[in-house]
Amino acid sequence: MRHLLATRNLSYDNAMSILDTAQEMATVADRSIKKLPTLRGQTVVNLFFEDSTRTRTSFEAAAKRLSADVLNFALKTSSVSKGESLKDTVQTLEAIGGDAIVMRHWASGAAEQLANFGWSSSAVINAGDGTHEHPTQALLDAFTLRTRLHGDQATAKDLDGVHVVIVGDILHSRVARSNVWLLHTLGAKVTLSGPPTLMPVGAQTWPVDINYDLNELLAQRPDAVMMLRVQAERMSGDFFPSAAEYIRGWGLTNDRYKTIADTKTLIMHPGPMNRGLEISAAAADSPQNTALEQVSNGVSIRMAVLYLLLAGQPGQ
Repeated sequence: MRHLLATRNLSYDNAMSILDTAQEMATVADRSIKKLPTLRGQTVVNLFFEDSTRTRTSFEAAAKRLSADVLNFALKTSSVSKGESLKDTVQTLEAIGGDAIVMRHWASGAAEQLANFGWSSSAVINAGDGTHEHPTQALLDAFTLRTRLHGDQATAKDLDGVHVVIVGDILHSRVARSNVWLLHTLGAKVTLSGPPTLMPVGAQTWPVDINYDLNELLAQRPDAVMMLRVQAERMSGDFFPSAAEYIRGWGLTNDRYKTIADTKTLIMHPGPMNRGLEISAAAADSPQNTALEQVSNGVSIRMAVLYLLLAGQPGQ
């Protein structure tokens, strides 16, 4: 495994290797000194062409806990604002000494282009490319699910038989796509729900069920329901009549939350949450909500990915 670009082509063995390695990395957070010397002398470049809080800081924390040096690229103050190409930017950063490049880009396929066009010899990690994929988010979601379901016995466990419902703006969500492929690889059943106008063309060919009735899905008591943010910044038109209409059909309202409040159904969200739109305050603040655990687990997953790409020997 030279790069981590997508979950669609991530093998079962590599996915399990990342999850199990993250299980070990999670113990670092409990130490008085939260550091390992594993990547001392190596440099991780955070190359973010889109705004990010959780992902960028999570990768930075992960790299520093492994004792790597970190270079944070700021788009607004870089030569990109003067017209510099992606190729020249990457080669400049690699000349400074980058060993791994963590890249978020607005264009789908940008990370794959960087990894496969011979522009760089660094390991490339896709931190989100357009509406295509966000593999480490899917991995941390799977890790969170596995930990909640199996606790201290989670190591070597996959998600066979687990039912996950993904709700909302599937069309514009790289998180949804990465989760679909990874959850399928790990044995889970995935159901998509949301406005028909926000369901991608061809979604019926994915390894998922599609059900537009959220009430019916919640009545099935799934193991987890993952609420997605409506990505208005990626929309060039109106995809539903109004916010009220969206909430009525696909929001996890107080009334809908009450139907699963006494169950074991987990409520997941990749963040940032829009309280009052896709999720109510009661659902967001409930013990079933794993949003903060997902953020915390993201550091462990990204530590595992950096370790396996730069220092470990995962299977191909």
